[in-house]
Amino acid sequence: MQLSNYHSHCTFCDGRSTPEDFIKFAVSHSFRAYGFSSHSPLPFETFWNMSKDDMPEYLMEIERLKKKYAGQLEIYVGLEIDYLDETYNASIPYFRELPLDYRIGSIHFLPIALPLEEENMVCIDGSFSDYKDSVEKYYGADIRKLVAHYFSSTLKMIEAGGIDIVGHMDKIYMNGHKCEGFSLDADWYRKPLNDCLELIAEKGLMVEVNTKNLLKKQQIYPHINYLSRLRELNIPVMVNSDCHYPDLVNDGRTEAFELLKQTGFKTTRELINGKWEDVGITN
Repeated sequence: MQLSNYHSHCTFCDGRSTPEDFIKFAVSHSFRAYGFSSHSPLPFETFWNMSKDDMPEYLMEIERLKKKYAGQLEIYVGLEIDYLDETYNASIPYFRELPLDYRIGSIHFLPIALPLEEENMVCIDGSFSDYKDSVEKYYGADIRKLVAHYFSSTLKMIEAGGIDIVGHMDKIYMNGHKCEGFSLDADWYRKPLNDCLELIAEKGLMVEVNTKNLLKKQQIYPHINYLSRLRELNIPVMVNSDCHYPDLVNDGRTEAFELLKQTGFKTTRELINGKWEDVGITN
């Protein structure tokens, strides 16, 4: 089982501890590689995203840790970059020009009006009560319309490029499954998700198996029902914990690797000496 993690949040965004605390956990648990992926700056300020003003310090701190722990742990610096629309996503010059080792593309916000400000966003990753209010207010109480908007944005994100990894690609079901009329098996859900997977395969991108809610909510992203489709399409995967606390760095890893083996995966994608490689899954 590969001991690595490339999706991680520290005090530069909404993580609850310093970068070095996460590294100390990784070293003490014999990790081979560790990557930081703070929530990227946005056109508006939120409590959970980095500020552009903090970017130089973020890059310098991870570089310091790379040097300090050289020989003990491979350390990488990345970002989790939100796709908002064609004007703000991982493909714009600001993100392309940053000296990052990798970029995760994710959807947390869906714009429902301009300008790109927080009050004009539907957040799909917050509380269920807020999520439900958004479905009722902006989508006519029809969960299918929110799902369609989400996967449409995901397709546009994949097409826009600038990313290496698609993050928690179907997290829309985290709150969505509690809404009336939701169905993971309905054509209106399955088809747009499959369209995203086929485009991911075409573009040669990776998909993370996100374990953040695996033990807490028995949810994994992508949903367990769709792991076999990733394998059929030969989409490379990795196991990431999306941790915000050091003691959750390894959360759900064993269970996720067991699911991958049961689904027929033979390898996961790993950064080794700065290059992505396929590594065989072992017990």
